[in-house]
Amino acid sequence: MLGLNGFRFPTDGNKLLAQFSVALLLGVTSGVILLNLVGLPSLSPSDIPLSRPALSRFSSYEELKAFLNRSLSDYQKRNYGDLQTYGRWTEINRGDVQSSPDYSKTNVQVEGVDEADIVKCDGKYIYMVSGRSIFIVKAYPPEDAEVLAEIDLNGTVIGLFINGDRLVVFEVRYQRYIPVKPVMRYYLYYGVAETVIKVYDVSERDAPSLARTVSVNGSYFNSRMIGDYVYMVANYPVYQPIYVGEGEIALPKIGVDGRVEEIDATKVYYSNVSDYHHVFTIIISLNIKDDVAEPTYETFLFGAARAMYVSRKNVYFVVPHYVKPLKEGVPLSKSEVHRVSIEGGTIRYEASGEVPGFVLNQFSMDEYGDYFRIATSTRVAGSVEGSNRLNNLYILDMDLKIVGRLEGLAPGETIYSARFMGDRCYLVTFKKVDPFFVIDLKDQKNPKVLGELKITGYSDYLHPYDENHIIGIGKETVAAKEGDFAWYQGLKISFFDVSNVSNPKEISRVIVGHRGTYSPLLRDHRALLFDRERDLLAIPILVAEIDPSKFPGGVPPYAYGEYVWQGIYVFNISEEGLTVRGRITHIENSTAPLGFNSEYSIKRALYIGNVLYTISDRKVKMNSLLDLSEINEIELLRGGEVYS
Repeated sequence: MLGLNGFRFPTDGNKLLAQFSVALLLGVTSGVILLNLVGLPSLSPSDIPLSRPALSRFSSYEELKAFLNRSLSDYQKRNYGDLQTYGRWTEINRGDVQSSPDYSKTNVQVEGVDEADIVKCDGKYIYMVSGRSIFIVKAYPPEDAEVLAEIDLNGTVIGLFINGDRLVVFEVRYQRYIPVKPVMRYYLYYGVAETVIKVYDVSERDAPSLARTVSVNGSYFNSRMIGDYVYMVANYPVYQPIYVGEGEIALPKIGVDGRVEEIDATKVYYSNVSDYHHVFTIIISLNIKDDVAEPTYETFLFGAARAMYVSRKNVYFVVPHYVKPLKEGVPLSKSEVHRVSIEGGTIRYEASGEVPGFVLNQFSMDEYGDYFRIATSTRVAGSVEGSNRLNNLYILDMDLKIVGRLEGLAPGETIYSARFMGDRCYLVTFKKVDPFFVIDLKDQKNPKVLGELKITGYSDYLHPYDENHIIGIGKETVAAKEGDFAWYQGLKISFFDVSNVSNPKEISRVIVGHRGTYSPLLRDHRALLFDRERDLLAIPILVAEIDPSKFPGGVPPYAYGEYVWQGIYVFNISEEGLTVRGRITHIENSTAPLGFNSEYSIKRALYIGNVLYTISDRKVKMNSLLDLSEINEIELLRGGEVYS
């Protein structure tokens, strides 16, 4: 999170709270704003009271309603005294695969667990989102590339899956605005979101046909595809619409091919924890190859999930909570963890547990054998400004009981990225420099730090190259003279050698642009194209550069550059290091607008054989992977216009 002067606050709010603020407004997730109190007795994460919560089901709608009213009342009294109106509402958030060469797939966290994205490829065809349309493009061979079909939708397209002759589309619609129970004297009006799963038969790529439609009230949260099953999660905040009646709760509804039913309150699992922000989390399983099989679903009521990790067998939901201060004025945090089995399309609640602190994102979690590993950041009392932040790693069994822990890493700093690889974990924390930790997890009960490297900058995303090398993508930084923080600069790609675990090294790095340079990869791992066998790394980057002539007294570290270029940077990467191979843009006109809002801003790159494809909303360009020379391009003109 940036301060008024553009620097990164030296608190764990720089990322955790920035993400929380946006997500709370969307009604998808919640968090807490923790105070920085000094001069109080020091506490450790182990002092946070943890429990082994188990989800139960309501016996009736009346019990569900009573629980929500009681929960909100208890939460208000415990945390805010006699406030009468705070939290009385929650905001609703706005394959026919013929013979072809090798091709790249979406960059995912877990092998065999696909993640929806705005671009998919099956080796011959590209399926891509452009505005509210989906294009099917014959991509290979590149000389014959052409647009085959366009699917127009009414809502916002979130992502796609392709599985043989089945194309799965996730669409979010905002149906209407409804009056919600008044806060103070004012009525509030919120749009009701609905998430729709559409399955298309694309056996004829130039004539896709809609095969199935499944809808659910709520906003899209996440999804995965394992085999022929798609698992989609939606969040539906609890609210009290005026037209339902005083104190009545609007329950979410499921629609299957035109049939609609309201979810029965007795089918809802709930966490018996008081909170100001309850959300129905619905997970749906759909066999996309069987047009007559009914989808299955389960519904959970707890504070909104902050993050979700999915293995081939389980979904883990992480729900953050306040912890009642152990000592006056000392706020602490913990997270519930819930494990839900999803084997073979069957959804079954299994276990719940708790860990101190908050998670950053899905890469802060991992399932390995019969254990679940999770890295968190939390705040405890400290006697020095900024020293009350700690980073921790916990190992839980399948009952979600903590069996091993490593606490107190990098006091005063915050986790910026994490990656679990087998019996190791790599963590990056940051405040003024970037400590890169190598952690041994062989002994599940006694994880330990093997090595640490301190360098300038930080990594927002870590990607494995092989068992001895890690790629880090983030920002370069300059330590500030004004205080205990750092000014971020250009985009930084680092290459770490961890073969000597006690002495990790940054063996190569490339810095692109100046302060203001950005890549969607910093927030979305699916934007990365990497292939070790081809020595290939490609990243979409919006480059900002500073004109030194505008600063005759020298360029200050807080100065932003101006946007000068957008496109894909292509790197050579091998055990020897990292070098720039070249770059490709879709914005050829020097007067065209720059930025990721441009229709010609490249969002994804993929390869088929020795051809590199770059994709923006309006263009697909094809270049040789050998020398990046241009082969072909096609323009995407929406709304029935002529394709070129």
